[in-house]
Amino acid sequence: MPLPILALAIASFCIGTTEFVIMGLLPEVAADLGVSIPSAGLLVTGYALGVVFGAPVIAVATAHMPRKPVLVGLAVLFVVGNLLCAIAPNYWLLMAARVFTAFGHGAFFGIGSVVAASLVPRNKRASAIALMFAGLTLSNILGVPGGTALGEAYGWRATFLAVVGIGLISVAAIAWLVPAGITQPSGGGLLGEVRVLGKLQVWLAMLISALASASLFAVFTYIKPYLTDVSGLSTATVTWVLLLFGGGMTIGNIIGGRLADWKLMPTVIGTLLMLALLLAGFAEFGAIAAVAVFIVFLWGLLVFVIVPPLQIRVVEAASEAPNLAATLNQGAFNIGNAAGAWVGGVALSLGVSYANLPLVGAALALMAVAVAVMSQTLDRQLLVTHPAQQLRP
Repeated sequence: MPLPILALAIASFCIGTTEFVIMGLLPEVAADLGVSIPSAGLLVTGYALGVVFGAPVIAVATAHMPRKPVLVGLAVLFVVGNLLCAIAPNYWLLMAARVFTAFGHGAFFGIGSVVAASLVPRNKRASAIALMFAGLTLSNILGVPGGTALGEAYGWRATFLAVVGIGLISVAAIAWLVPAGITQPSGGGLLGEVRVLGKLQVWLAMLISALASASLFAVFTYIKPYLTDVSGLSTATVTWVLLLFGGGMTIGNIIGGRLADWKLMPTVIGTLLMLALLLAGFAEFGAIAAVAVFIVFLWGLLVFVIVPPLQIRVVEAASEAPNLAATLNQGAFNIGNAAGAWVGGVALSLGVSYANLPLVGAALALMAVAVAVMSQTLDRQLLVTHPAQQLRP
């Protein structure tokens, strides 16, 4: 792994741990701050909304600034935000600290992916983005379980203090390893960043991201009751199955980068089709415990196969000024997270059983396929009419 991208991966590990570890600490946070567990759960929602609304604000505010100082500043923001979380004396100040921390999330992944892509030859850009996102996938395997165990042993505040320590390492790594003279896109600046949002292909790529994420969270939000009630697994076994899901994410992330460098849109379309088929199979055979466990692993793998291709798709569609678009794509993923969880909840309230819930995810994946095919069709039309402006297939 190139050292500058390693620095970005360390920061993404820190960010991923910050986002997801709170889910494992909800009982401890609720008990300590005197709120209900559902109220503590809103700390997850608050963070997601911070990502969605903070991403464009930070991207626009930093559009004219050199990339390295921006990345260092965003890493510092995470350190300060996690420190505020660790010392928050009450629920509302903890919520404010979580939202403050989340403001840098989308911008870091958006700008960081553009920087990572700029550090390697064109035919290795998706792999570079995948290496950066490897920190995010590893946070689900190491950071979240480790942070949860630390919080259970020494209190939830200790977990956030540990993340502060990792964050300081990421700040030092970015300041030391990321080169200062990163070339800005020729159409950069605030006007250039906003102008590229007029491109249909940019919005189609973000819509694919949102639908793919919704397909995941419509089912994954309720994965624990699915695995216990439908597959018959114990609560303790579910924890190990979720670690297996994280392992699949890590493998899929690397595979996705390499496949996208080879054939970008065929990778997106083919993976989404396989996701739809896999979720249909989950609905059909999920009652068989061994099959369910294997499907969860494959699910994690396929889900992250499409992340690097979708991010590089946005970067290339907005190639003249990609920072805002790449940042907004992170917001699109988070909108998909929230929308998917809501759709899954509505389906359950309307009488859909846990056993059939994966069919809802499959339908959302097929919607993403339809949008991806439309986007590729537009590519081919552009190739015929304006060969010099084509996107990479």
